Amino acid sequence: MASKKSAVKKSAPAKKAVPSNTATGSLRLDTAAIERARKSLDEGAVTPSNKGSSEAIVKLLNDSLATELVCVMRYKRHHFTAKGLESPAIAEEFMVHAQSESAHADRIAERIVQLQGEPDFNPDTLTARSHADYNDDTDLKSMIRSNLIAERIAVETYRQMIQLIGDQDPTTRRLLESILEDEEEHADELSDWLERVK
Repeated sequence: MASKKSAVKKSAPAKKAVPSNTATGSLRLDTAAIERARKSLDEGAVTPSNKGSSEAIVKLLNDSLATELVCVMRYKRHHFTAKGLESPAIAEEFMVHAQSESAHADRIAERIVQLQGEPDFNPDTLTARSHADYNDDTDLKSMIRSNLIAERIAVETYRQMIQLIGDQDPTTRRLLESILEDEEEHADELSDWLERVK
């Protein structure tokens, strides 16, 4: 009777799949994609490596554009209507944030155009597409709180967008990372104001 060991055939060890461009220790570009980039010149910055994802990215960016524009309007309303002992300093902070959000909106709109999309500034759909709410509170502490909520929502949505985009579009990812940094700073500032205001 043959032992179990001899009855089982030993198979040859599986070969590891090694990408062709690392087998020799060098990296190689995809020359076919480079050749395709020579065509469709009307597509501007959209090349074969990001063409498939650009439509979905434009949708995400248009929703962020709506969010930024709603934030501009909320901050400006709060700037002009803030009342109370501490209101001048807080109102000034609201205006600084409004200007920052407006700059974000401009950068997002510019990127949408680079991706062959159309920035959606339609006022009829802004609040429906925005991640954050418009707010017309008149109490100073409520204003700070609603803006802090909006900034926290922006931080969360930009983090998720950065993860979703990943390496599909490094330029858009870097843009969103830059905006995220500003939004985190705004949230920190508003959190400090919320603690100070009675």
